[in-house]
Amino acid sequence: MVSMAQNQEKDQQPPPMVPDSPPGMTAPRRPLPPPEEDTEAHEALQMKVAMRFLGSAMVFIGFIQVFLSLGTGTEISVFPMIIYFGGLGLWAHSSIQIPKVRYTVVAFSLLCALAFIQYGEVLFWHKYVIHWGTIALVVYFMFQTPKKPSQES
Repeated sequence: MVSMAQNQEKDQQPPPMVPDSPPGMTAPRRPLPPPEEDTEAHEALQMKVAMRFLGSAMVFIGFIQVFLSLGTGTEISVFPMIIYFGGLGLWAHSSIQIPKVRYTVVAFSLLCALAFIQYGEVLFWHKYVIHWGTIALVVYFMFQTPKKPSQES
C-alpha cells in the first residue's frame, strides 16, 4: 500500500537537467533556462502599456484644467480639450478589447478634438459635459469586475 506522502513524491518530478560537464563525468546538474519569449509580442505589450500610461496622463491633465475652470469660473482655451480627447483616443486604442467599441471611441475622440479646433472656444456646457462624462467613465470602470482568463486544456 502506498501512503499519501509517497504518492505526492512521485507526482513531483524535478525539472529537466542539463549536465555541466562532458558525459562520463559526474557533476552537479543545473535546471534548463526558460524558453525565450516572443520578442515581438513582448514589445507590442510594452507599447500598449506606454500608450495606456500616456493616454491616462493626457486625460488627467486635460480634466484638471476643465475641473479648475469649473471651480473658479474662468475661461479656458481649446488646448486642454485637445489634450483630453487626444489622451482619450490613445487610452481607448490601448485598453479597449472589442474592436468596434475601440474604434468608435477613437473616432469620437478625434471628431471632438477637431470640432473644438474648428469651433475655437469652450463654452460653459462643454466643460460640464466633459466633467460629468469623465466621472461616469471612471465610475463605470471602477465597478466593472475584470474577467478571469479561461483555463483551456
